[in-house]
Amino acid sequence: MFTGLDLGILVVYMLGVSVWGVWLGRGQTGGRQYFLGSRSLPWPAVMLSVVATETSTLTFLSIPGVAYLGTLTFLQLTIGYLLGRLVVAWLLLPRYYRGELETAYALLEARFGRSTRKLTSGIFMLTRLLSDSVRLFATAIPLALVTGWSYPFSIVVVAVATLIYTYFGGIKAVVWVDAFQMGLYVAGALIAGVALHLAVAGGWGEILTAAGDAGKLTMLDTSFELGTAYTLWAGLIGGAFLSMGSHGTDQLIVQRLLTCRNLAASRKALVWSGVAVMVQFFLFLMVGIGLWAYYGGRAFDTTDEIFARFIVEALPAGVRGLLIAAVFAAAMSSLSSSVNALASASAYDIWAPAVGAEQDDRRILVAGRAFTLLWAGLLVGGAILFIPASRGQTAVEVALSVSSLVYGGLLGAFALGIFSLRADARSVLFGVIAGIATVTLIWVFLRAQVAWTWFPLLGSAVTFGIGSALGRRRSASSGSPPGSTAGRSPTPSRRPSSRRGT
Repeated sequence: MFTGLDLGILVVYMLGVSVWGVWLGRGQTGGRQYFLGSRSLPWPAVMLSVVATETSTLTFLSIPGVAYLGTLTFLQLTIGYLLGRLVVAWLLLPRYYRGELETAYALLEARFGRSTRKLTSGIFMLTRLLSDSVRLFATAIPLALVTGWSYPFSIVVVAVATLIYTYFGGIKAVVWVDAFQMGLYVAGALIAGVALHLAVAGGWGEILTAAGDAGKLTMLDTSFELGTAYTLWAGLIGGAFLSMGSHGTDQLIVQRLLTCRNLAASRKALVWSGVAVMVQFFLFLMVGIGLWAYYGGRAFDTTDEIFARFIVEALPAGVRGLLIAAVFAAAMSSLSSSVNALASASAYDIWAPAVGAEQDDRRILVAGRAFTLLWAGLLVGGAILFIPASRGQTAVEVALSVSSLVYGGLLGAFALGIFSLRADARSVLFGVIAGIATVTLIWVFLRAQVAWTWFPLLGSAVTFGIGSALGRRRSASSGSPPGSTAGRSPTPSRRPSSRRGT
């Protein structure tokens, strides 16, 4: 079990990260520094932050569980992830960099008005609250195993440790700490790989032989079964739409991309993050294969518990503490990113327009820190509520399923803004509602027939189709000619600012 050495490593890590994060945030005087890092962060750090944000604890604990139960076919999604990033890099990022945008949803305001910005931002907040509550819960698993604390208390400990540097440090602290934490938990996976080599008779040679004989090394599934989540077609098409939704319309990722110095740097951060994710997923899936050989495929109460239990029970003192610190690194990167993104959307999309503080950078900073505290509390509450529903599921699939329910609606709204000459605010509203409602109904009633990997494609298709149809009908009835305001290209207006634009 956990020794004094392990506990010392963990405490030093958590204190060190908190102090470093607070130091990084020194001297901040306004919302643009707090939420956008003055748009001066280097792209390699942003790239690592993007990867750490989108994977984090779910990669560290849940992805090994996916391979433990199945095969390596999850990797097919990463091909689509890269394709989706390429589309976002050349289609959406240039539009974000045309104006002084603070959030992803400011782009929609330029085309459809403030109500559409508030709607899409609200959808982001609700989805992020649900999916990241699952991520936070997954983090409490190893802490509870190690200390014997309850899940609720473990969740609170992780949240408080993360909140310190997120509250004081802002996005600059979040990005730099993310970059360090990603390196730590990738190193943790490599250490686990070495430990499995030593723990299994015959090492990785025997592990791979046994896994190959059992068919667990399969990477490609070319069947076209809508009910199967991990096929080549679901990966290429569904994965691409999922990535376009998550990296093109989700403030969690877009906020990081807007901290880069210019469009070229932002593109590098986004595209290279796709390559890094491929390597990272392969690494953690192989850890899952090693765990399958080590435990002989035995059943566990939850698959998210498998890797955590191996860390606690099979690793020597010191190494165990380092791996638990890596779990915390993964968790804290995800939670800090989520809290900061939720606070920025709340401050810029909802609060500032409501109180007339859009140009008051100092008031936005004060409000942003208040929203940081609020969202941290809501995420803790959501994580605690998830505890009774956690058995028999991998947290990564739960979180991705929840996100996929709305990514299609958001992506469809952005597609209407870019490609539809007739869409207006009302047609976008009905389109988004219809798109999200459609995939939600499929998820509830046809989950066995249609896998979650297809949800973003289906949702965006329904949103775009209905939004386009209603927009044409309304334009025809009102006599709006082509080329009118309803059909203008969505170029956001540049807001006055004392800072030189990028």
